[in-house]
Amino acid sequence: MEIKQREIKLRMSKRLGWLLGVVGLILIGLLVACGSSYNASSDGLLLVGSQGSGLIETFSFNLNGGSVSAISNTPEDTSNDVCVLNGIPSSLVIDPAGAYAYTIINANSACDTVANPNLSTTGILAFKINSDGTTSQVGSQVPFTAETVTECLPTNPPSASCTPTSTTEQVAVDPGVMVMDVAGRFLFVGDRATTDTNTPPLYVPGAISVFAIGSGGSLTEVTGSPFFANYPAIPMTLPQAGLDIVAVAPTPTVFPAIGINGVQNSVCSTPGLPAPTSEYLYAVDGLGYQVFEFEVNMTSGVLTPPPSMSSIPAVATDKAPIGAAVDPCNRFLYVSDSLTDKVSAYTMCNGSITQSSTCPVIPDGSLIAVAGSPFSLAGSPINPGPLVVDPYGNYVYVLGTGSNTINGLKIAPVTGALTALSPATVATGRGPTSIVIRGDDNWLFVSNYGASNSGGTTVSEYSVTPESGALTALPAIQTDNYPWGLAVK
Repeated sequence: MEIKQREIKLRMSKRLGWLLGVVGLILIGLLVACGSSYNASSDGLLLVGSQGSGLIETFSFNLNGGSVSAISNTPEDTSNDVCVLNGIPSSLVIDPAGAYAYTIINANSACDTVANPNLSTTGILAFKINSDGTTSQVGSQVPFTAETVTECLPTNPPSASCTPTSTTEQVAVDPGVMVMDVAGRFLFVGDRATTDTNTPPLYVPGAISVFAIGSGGSLTEVTGSPFFANYPAIPMTLPQAGLDIVAVAPTPTVFPAIGINGVQNSVCSTPGLPAPTSEYLYAVDGLGYQVFEFEVNMTSGVLTPPPSMSSIPAVATDKAPIGAAVDPCNRFLYVSDSLTDKVSAYTMCNGSITQSSTCPVIPDGSLIAVAGSPFSLAGSPINPGPLVVDPYGNYVYVLGTGSNTINGLKIAPVTGALTALSPATVATGRGPTSIVIRGDDNWLFVSNYGASNSGGTTVSEYSVTPESGALTALPAIQTDNYPWGLAVK
C-alpha cells in the first residue's frame, strides 16, 4: 500500500546499516563522481529530498550519456546529519524556468529543542537554483492557512452521523502531494484527511491549498485557501474519515513546443495553435473513490465550481485511487487505482481545441470515462501509485509501489485508451515513492524510499526512447537515506 506521510514521521531514525556502510558508499561513489562541475548547456540537474537528514541534495547528469555527478549535500557529507531544514521534506517541484524549487516541509518533533520546542513547523520552503547546481534558501518558510470547520455533535450511542453546532474551529492542514501548473504561476497542494484535538478526536476532511508564485520565488497563499469540495459551505468534523485528497492535477495553459529534431512531438506541437483559455484542477479523493473538478481563476488562483455549476462536481473512479496526471495536450486525465491495479482514463471536456469530438457542446471541464476504462496493468504490478505523462503526451508511466516496478503505457491520441509497452514493466529499487520525467522527454527518475540497508538508498535513473517510450535503466544514484521528493530540470 501507499507509504503515507504520517507513516513516514514514525520511521525517521537514521539507519544503522547506513552508518556502517561507509565502504559501500565509497564503492558506489565510483559511479557518482563527487564534486564535479555542473554545466547547464550539457547537463541536467536532479534535486532529491532526503527525509533522513532533512535536506535537499543536487546531482548533475550528462545529457548525452546520463553519467551522474553529486554536487551538494552528497551522501558522504550528510549521512550523520538530521533536521537540516528543521523538518521532513516531501513533495518537490521546480518552476518552468529552472530558477526556483519548492518543497513541503512536514513538522518533525525530533527536530525540536528544549530552548525552542516549536522549532519544526509545517510549511513550504523556496530555494534559488544557482548556476553551479547548488540551492540557496529564499526567505522564510511559508505556513499553511488552517482549515476552518464546523464542529459536529456526535450521536449517543456513537454512529456515523452527527448534528452540526454553531461552533467553528481551526485545524492545521496535513499537506500531501504538491504540483505546479505548467506556466509556473501556482502551487496546488492536496491536503489529507486529518483529525482535530477533541476527545475523542473527530475527522476533518481534506482540501486543496493554493499558493501564488511571485517575483524572486516568493509565495502567497491565495485568498480563500484551503478550498473544499463542498463549496461554498464550511465543512464539518465527522465521526468517520472522509474526503482524503491524495492527488491533484491542473490542466495545462500552454501546449508543448516542437521537440528536439522533430522527434519528441505531440499531436498539439503545432506552431500557432492557440493556448487554452481556461484552467481546471482535478482532485482525487482516495476514500470516496472519486475525482472532484474545480475551475482555476487564471489570474488569482481561486478555485470555484466549473462554469454554470453551483457546486463542485465529482466522477467515480475505481477502488482506492492514489495518483493523477493530466496530459500536456489538454485531452485526458489518468488516475491510478491502487486496490485493483488499474488506471482510470477520462476525456476532459474543457473547450480546448484538442478536446475529443465526443464532448458535449458546453465546455465545462467535465470528465467522460474513456471507452475500456479502467485499464488493467500488465506484468502483475502491486499497488499502482504516482504516475506521470511524458512531456509530449504520448506515454503514461505508473509506479508499482508494492511491486517495485514501472508500467509503461501508450496513449491513443484520439481516444485516450491505454495499451502496454513492451516490456510491460521495468524494475525500480525497493519502495518507490516519486517519479519525474525531464522536459526533453529523455530522462526519467524514481526515488526508492525503502532500498536495501547494505547500499544505502537510491534514485533509479532511466533513459527514455521517445519514439517507443521504452525505458533503459542506468546505474542507480546513491543518495542520502530515505529519499522522497524529486524534481528535474
